[in-house]
Amino acid sequence: MPAPDAPTPPSRHILTPSTLNRLVRDLLEDALPLVWIEGELSNVARPASGHLYFTLKDANAQVRCAMFRPKAIGLRFRPADGAHVLVRARVGLYEPRGEFQLVAEHMEPAGEGALQREFEQLKARLDAEGLFDRSRKRPLPAFARRIGVITSATGAAVRDVLSVLSRRWPLAEVDVLPVPVQGREAPPAIVSMLRRASASGRYDVLLLTRGGGSLEDLWAFNDEQVARAVHASAVPVVSAVGHEVDFSIADFVADLRAPTPSAAAELLVPDAQALERHLRQLRQRLATLQQRRLHALIQRTDHLLARLQAQRPQARLQRDHERLSHLRHRLVVAMRETLREDSRRLERNHARLLTRHPRHRLPLYTQQLAQQQRRLHQAIARILERHRATLTQTGRALHAISPLATLDRGYAILFDEQGHVIRSAASVTPDERVRAKLADGELMLKNEGQRS
Repeated sequence: MPAPDAPTPPSRHILTPSTLNRLVRDLLEDALPLVWIEGELSNVARPASGHLYFTLKDANAQVRCAMFRPKAIGLRFRPADGAHVLVRARVGLYEPRGEFQLVAEHMEPAGEGALQREFEQLKARLDAEGLFDRSRKRPLPAFARRIGVITSATGAAVRDVLSVLSRRWPLAEVDVLPVPVQGREAPPAIVSMLRRASASGRYDVLLLTRGGGSLEDLWAFNDEQVARAVHASAVPVVSAVGHEVDFSIADFVADLRAPTPSAAAELLVPDAQALERHLRQLRQRLATLQQRRLHALIQRTDHLLARLQAQRPQARLQRDHERLSHLRHRLVVAMRETLREDSRRLERNHARLLTRHPRHRLPLYTQQLAQQQRRLHQAIARILERHRATLTQTGRALHAISPLATLDRGYAILFDEQGHVIRSAASVTPDERVRAKLADGELMLKNEGQRS
C-alpha cells in the first residue's frame, strides 16, 4: 500500500503498435515531401502482383523501397541487382511491420538521368540562340544528284539507307562518309566530316544517321560541337538518329529530322517507280491535250478558210485600191489649194509690212528728238541759274559769320607748332614758336615770355 502522503502518479497515455506506427507514418509523410535518392539496387523482386520491391543502398546504409504496379509497368528499363539508379519517392512507414520504407513513383538509370538533364540544358541554350528556328531550315533538293551519308561504315543503318536509295532512286550518287558514331572519338570525327563535306561543294544534301541504342549510345549526336557543325553546314542536313521515339540535339538543329535511317532515305530521294508512273500519266495527258488542241486548230482553220472564201479578199483589195487612189487625188488637190491660200496670205502680210517699215517714221522721230533736246537744254539752263543765285546768297551769309570776315577787321588766329588753335596765353611756353593767321597771310612768331 502506498504511503498516504505519496504523490499521485501522472496518468499514462498508452499507445498500441498500430497507433504508434500510424503516428510515425504521418509525421514522416508530413515532414518529408517527394525526394530524389540515388543508390544501388539489391534484393530486387517482382511478384505476380506486378509490384516491385527492392533495397536502395550505398556504402554505409540501405533503405527498403516499393514501387506499385501502376508505376512499375511504365519503367523504360528492367531493374536488376547492382544497377545504379535515381529514384523519386515518398518517405513512409509500412505499418503492419513497423518498417521504414520509400514508396517510389519514378526510377531511371542514374547515368541516364544525368545525361537527360545535360541534354535538356543544352537543348534550352541552343534553342535560345536560335539554332532550332524554323525560319532558317532549308528545303531539300527535289532531285538530289549527290548524297553524303555520314555514319558508321559497318552499322545496320548504312545498309538500310543504301538499300532504300538504290531501290528508290538509282540515279543518285551516294558516298558513305565513315565516322565512329559512339564513344569519345565520335563527336570530333563527326564535326570534322561535316565540315569537310560541306566545304567540298560536292554534295546536294548530307544525311547524319545511326541505328538505335540507349541514351549513352546516342550521346555523340547530343554534343554541342556536332550541333554547331550541323548549323554551319553550307548544304541541307537530314538527321536520323536512333528509333522513332529517340530525339537528339542534332535532330532539332538539322534542316529535317527523320524518325529512322530508312525513313530518311525515303525523304531524301523520290520513288523512281512512282515518278515513272506519274510521268506516264503526264505523257498520256499531254498526248490527249495535244490531240484535242490539234483537232480544235484544224476546226478553226477550216472555219477561217470558209470565211476567207466567202469574203473574196481579191475583190475587197480592188475596192480598197480604188478608194486609196481617190483619197490620194483629193489629198493632192487639197494640198495645192492650201499652198495657194498660204501664198496669197504671205503677199498680203508682205504689203502690210512694207507700209509700216521703220524708215518711213524716222524723219518724224528725228524732229521730235530735236525738240526734246532743245527743251531739255532750256530746262537745264533755268535750273543752273536758280542754283547759282541760291549759292551766291548762301555764300554771302556764310561769309558774314565766317572767322575770315573777322580777320578782315584786323584780328588774327594763333596756332601752336602742332596746328592747334591757341586759346590761352598760359598754354604757350617761353621761346615757343607760334603761327598767326591774318586776313591776307600768315606770320611766324616767337614767345618772349610774359612781361610784368
